[in-house]
Amino acid sequence: MRKVLVTGCAGFIGFHLTKRLLERGDPVLGLDSLNEYYDPSLKQARLALLMNYPSFRFVKMDLADRGAIAQLFAEQKFDCVVNLAAQAGVRYSVTHPHTYVDSNLLGFANVLEGCRHGGVQHLVYASSSSVYGRNTQMPFSVHDRVDQPVSLYAATKRANELMAHVYAHLFGLPCTGLRFFTVYGPWGRPDMVPFVFTRPILDGKPIDVFNYGQMLRDFTYVDDVIECVVRVMEKIPQPDGSAGGNPADESPVSAPCRIYNVGNSKPVEL
Repeated sequence: MRKVLVTGCAGFIGFHLTKRLLERGDPVLGLDSLNEYYDPSLKQARLALLMNYPSFRFVKMDLADRGAIAQLFAEQKFDCVVNLAAQAGVRYSVTHPHTYVDSNLLGFANVLEGCRHGGVQHLVYASSSSVYGRNTQMPFSVHDRVDQPVSLYAATKRANELMAHVYAHLFGLPCTGLRFFTVYGPWGRPDMVPFVFTRPILDGKPIDVFNYGQMLRDFTYVDDVIECVVRVMEKIPQPDGSAGGNPADESPVSAPCRIYNVGNSKPVEL
């Protein structure tokens, strides 16, 4: 049994991960700001299910609150942190850029500082397939250049990867970043394609299709993503890159820091 902090616990992936950890006996402290990016009642409903577990504790908190986050880490002494809290959405970043800076950059910096000073053994954090941006080389590899993002959201996720590497290099904080590819499943986000398409179908309305549908998405079922996260939590990266994973994807690093693609590997044309 280890004490785990899951940020974004009332979110789609965070909810499923927290539930999985609680079911296997890990004490979990869940953190979420319960913001209104989409209907908060969905987050409250997820949270209500988690509250049925005696080893679960919830804290409503914004990652951008530096003082509160520092105090939380000082008091709780987490063994492992899984950071899934972030402002999601690509199009939303065009009209609400400061929200992404506050949550994805400032918030992540506060998590890194908390892990550094709190003696956390392993930080696992969510990155995104969007970091590949204008990269057209297929299949995507963690060795590809990812310096041409096409959204602020993608830029913040790439910044998270770089920030984590710095903390791994300077302070020896083991960090593992996971580039998720279009996660779907029960309790999913209402702004994602399965729900955006299903709602007008049920209502007998046309579906909005962009770029003539000529876009590929690698849809990844949430249970597969959670299985990956749980396994990665146990694989604390080493400076010599011996933390497991696909040998073909191992890159020589001098810091305890790894990045993995987490996808279905079967892209679907919309």
